[in-house]
Amino acid sequence: MDDIVKAALAKWPHVPHCHGWLALDARGDWYLRDDPARAAGPFPQVKGSRIVHDKLLAFIQRNYAHDGQGAWFFQNGPQRVYVELEAAPFVWRVDAAPGWPVTAHTGQPARLRSAWLDERGRLYLDTDLGFGLVHSVDMGIAAQAVDSGAWVPAELPFADMPARFGYVLRPREKAAPGAASNGAG
Repeated sequence: MDDIVKAALAKWPHVPHCHGWLALDARGDWYLRDDPARAAGPFPQVKGSRIVHDKLLAFIQRNYAHDGQGAWFFQNGPQRVYVELEAAPFVWRVDAAPGWPVTAHTGQPARLRSAWLDERGRLYLDTDLGFGLVHSVDMGIAAQAVDSGAWVPAELPFADMPARFGYVLRPREKAAPGAASNGAG
């Protein structure tokens, strides 16, 4: 986490969290979901505006983390911006180099622990950084790792993956103690 973010957290520790404004798709792209995007429909059916500014992307990716309940967020100064995930917390890029090294959409290298296939044939990797989906562009390279026997995927339905690997696809705002929830979040 950036030092400036840590300083902002120390200075303003009680800034309310933000929900529903940021999303990560299955290709590792970040989307801003403003009021019109959210009103038009849920993510990923309506994605919103893709973030393309290099410095903003780098800032988001350096300050991307998860809480103790498996909800992923971007720490934007003192405000925690929870992220809606299309598939998983990470999107892996696979290199054709020996050993098929993997790198997260955040730019961090990772070490493979296990491979998984869902019912649609999508390949996921559990790594020392966490769980994620292999980018569709890299499936040909990943298939080489599977065909060679280096990666032996187990099967698991997509619906079971969040619980099995401890992440939340759609973090929701918790109601304040004693407050009635309106179901929004």
